[in-house]
Amino acid sequence: MMIIYMIISALLSKILRIPIRMISGRKNRKNAAGFFHPYTNDGGGGERVLWCAVKAIQDERSDLDCVIYTGDHDASPQSLMARATDRFGVHLINPPKVVHLNKRKWIEEATYPRFTMIGQSLGSVYLCWEALCKLTPLYYFDTSGYAFTYPLARIFGCKVISYTHYPTISSDMVSRVRSRSALYNNDDFIARSVWLSRCKIIYYSIFTWLYGFVGSYAHIVMVNSSWTQSHIVKLWRIPERTKRVYPPCDTSSLQALPLERAIDVPAIISVAQFRPEKAHPLQLKAFAKAISQMDPGLPKPKLQLVGSCRNKGDEDRLQKLKEMAVELKVENDVEFHKNIMYRDLVKLLGAAIAGIHTMTDEHFGISVVEFMAAGAVPIAHNSAGPKMDIVLEEDGQKTGFLAESLDEYAEAILEVLTMPETKRLEIAAAARKQAGRFSEQKFYEDFKASVRPILCQTS
Repeated sequence: MMIIYMIISALLSKILRIPIRMISGRKNRKNAAGFFHPYTNDGGGGERVLWCAVKAIQDERSDLDCVIYTGDHDASPQSLMARATDRFGVHLINPPKVVHLNKRKWIEEATYPRFTMIGQSLGSVYLCWEALCKLTPLYYFDTSGYAFTYPLARIFGCKVISYTHYPTISSDMVSRVRSRSALYNNDDFIARSVWLSRCKIIYYSIFTWLYGFVGSYAHIVMVNSSWTQSHIVKLWRIPERTKRVYPPCDTSSLQALPLERAIDVPAIISVAQFRPEKAHPLQLKAFAKAISQMDPGLPKPKLQLVGSCRNKGDEDRLQKLKEMAVELKVENDVEFHKNIMYRDLVKLLGAAIAGIHTMTDEHFGISVVEFMAAGAVPIAHNSAGPKMDIVLEEDGQKTGFLAESLDEYAEAILEVLTMPETKRLEIAAAARKQAGRFSEQKFYEDFKASVRPILCQTS
């Protein structure tokens, strides 16, 4: 009996600690803006948004401490401030404070071989609990897409502000499962099975309802594109609290680059993290097919794959891409640039005649805007952000190419490589003008205007 009593007492003690910690957190909230961004070294567009958002808050409310919740244990205020400058050209006003998280494994994809979405989502709640117990801010900013943390942040008394890059689930994903189309988020084994596909549709339906429920707890939601906005409004059903704020793109410095290029060796650049959804293999195959169809008298181009690696999975994908280049017999025509500095990226963009992007349903497509601002003709996927917001005509002039299949990409690459220089310059000039809609300055203005009503409220 004594052992049972001790076990029950221990369990009750742990259960009672939960409301006690919440009450304590509410009472001891700090005059701070906390940014829940567990990976501060991913090197992608999401990280650029983080640093620009921090700078915007520092400028708008200098009395608030900006706090970064990160699972990167080598992160320090000074190193993060330097990273913002070196990797993205964002100069923070003050170094942010750092809260280190020890439970990040609970949001890692590798932790959940099956039911990954729900596993990572519930894991994010546990990670958020750790974050808010260590420091509870007045304002909780989610810049990584962890909507399941919003109800918890509300319980802790925080104002919840979201910058959503893409919905965790969308009707497009459900449609692919229903049509049994294999893609990075729908395994071929499941796609071949009617029964497994039906089970997955049920799973997706339950998750969709949960996602809509937790997302509605945000006080303000900023979305990065028309495509994302349409999905979030449909899922979260808070249109009056949803604002479209295009992500910050470094158009000013890139627009200073000359449009004319030395084309002794024409360069086609790709800028994307080495993640499965970025579809790098399609880029290699399309490039190989295009150069196989080129006139031997034309200068042979090179493909430059620029991207960051977050973890071993990304490193393995990069190695497989290098092996694929050898298999396609283009290893001497392809360059790989991993985790490079921002200044080096600008040099590469300034020398490229075209930029290639292959992700299906890319929520926005910062790299596509960077291509256009730098004077590289974009060849982007014919879906979502690039199709709806970016690669649009400018004063009746074409600004780039949209493609889906291997053949379409190869044809677009070949057309850019063989078109007269005067035509390339016309397209590049129109694309550069179009890219001006997505400047960093425009992001700062729209971001501040969106959060100002919440920041001005009294607690």
